[in-house]
Amino acid sequence: MCAALMRFACAVCLRWNNKLSQQMFPRGPFSCAKDDMIHYLRWTVFLWIVNSIPFTSGMTVNERIDHTCPPMKLEEKWHTNVNIHREFTGFDLAETFLLRKGTVTDNRPLLRLGSKPLFKPTESVFPDGISHEYSIIATFRLRKTTKKDRWFVLQIFDKSGDSQVSLIVDGAKKTVEFLAQGFLKNSLLYVFKNRDLHALFDRQFHKLGVSVESNAVSIYLDCKLIERQVTAERSGMNVSGRTFITTRVEDGRPVDIELQEILLFCDPRIADLDRCCDSSGVTCEPVVTHNPTAAPLVTGYLHRMLSMPAQLPTDRCHCPTLKGDQGLPGLAGHSGQKGDKGDMGLKGDPGPQGLPGLKGDKGEPGQPGPGMLSVEQQAQKGDQGLPGIPGEKGDAGLPGQPGTPGKEGKRRDEPLGVTRQQLEHEKKLESSVWA
Repeated sequence: MCAALMRFACAVCLRWNNKLSQQMFPRGPFSCAKDDMIHYLRWTVFLWIVNSIPFTSGMTVNERIDHTCPPMKLEEKWHTNVNIHREFTGFDLAETFLLRKGTVTDNRPLLRLGSKPLFKPTESVFPDGISHEYSIIATFRLRKTTKKDRWFVLQIFDKSGDSQVSLIVDGAKKTVEFLAQGFLKNSLLYVFKNRDLHALFDRQFHKLGVSVESNAVSIYLDCKLIERQVTAERSGMNVSGRTFITTRVEDGRPVDIELQEILLFCDPRIADLDRCCDSSGVTCEPVVTHNPTAAPLVTGYLHRMLSMPAQLPTDRCHCPTLKGDQGLPGLAGHSGQKGDKGDMGLKGDPGPQGLPGLKGDKGEPGQPGPGMLSVEQQAQKGDQGLPGIPGEKGDAGLPGQPGTPGKEGKRRDEPLGVTRQQLEHEKKLESSVWA
């Protein structure tokens, strides 16, 4: 509509030039009266167009605003940080996730993240989705125990569990990653590993900004552009899934950081226009706001137009040029220099117990212990020892078994000097012993 109005104004300008040429070369009375009447009619139409320009321009701006993004109620500092004169639109994710304010550190009110996973249905966070171009702003400080963690600033899943948008901070690698979903449901990953990002992990407050445009993604740290990468075409938003904020990749729990704000603006310029006026040591001049109206615009324009002397006719009218179509993405830049060697990674967890090994062969005999002889030494025959000491006289032995009876001898006379009584007495003794 604005372009049509500009073309109409150019046509009026050409007709006005023709009128000037006719005044320099007068014609008949009837022709002059007719031309004068047409001249006054055109001036009437032109003044109506000029009075309607502010109204129609406002309509054009309103038509370009993404109606999926509601107005944001932000602190006064944002009107100083960003030098724009229209209302902010987008989402205050801390307010959407009902994060309560905790302690105040360095004059900064902090938000309590709690211990439960921070997620909500996407349709309750972004009822109509998000703009195709936007900015993400998060101000936080890492703690000593979490500066090596890998966590999501923002992650949006679709109903099938695939990631549509992810903004990841990797403390171990000191990188920032942006992941989006392409038209073919493929993952588009862009890793930012500029050395200037290392300051994000020094356990001080920093503002991380991300500008997502239709064909590029830019990373800002403390309102300074760090790196910009050209991107492929991205698919639209599906609100049937879930949305997470400040969540650890490892276990899905909230990351232990000191969070001040997390905002999503429906304008990719916010990350670039932010001046970080609320940071320590930064001073910004106040922004002068204007509220133009139709009457001063028309009055000033007519005053300047009527005060200008008549000029000679020209061949063409100098109309303001219209904005052309967006150009094609530029060529990829040269590859950067090889970075420094990273820090040594953390020690991994013990691995699972291995399977039992095969049975080994029988080992060789070991060496004898102290005071012990080897088997070979024990088996050898020793030298003959010295004669022993004669033993003591032993006790009397038991009587022996009776002998076999002897052959009967020849009978002879009794020996001399031996009486019959003695012989009988010896037989009795002998029979008592054998009994």
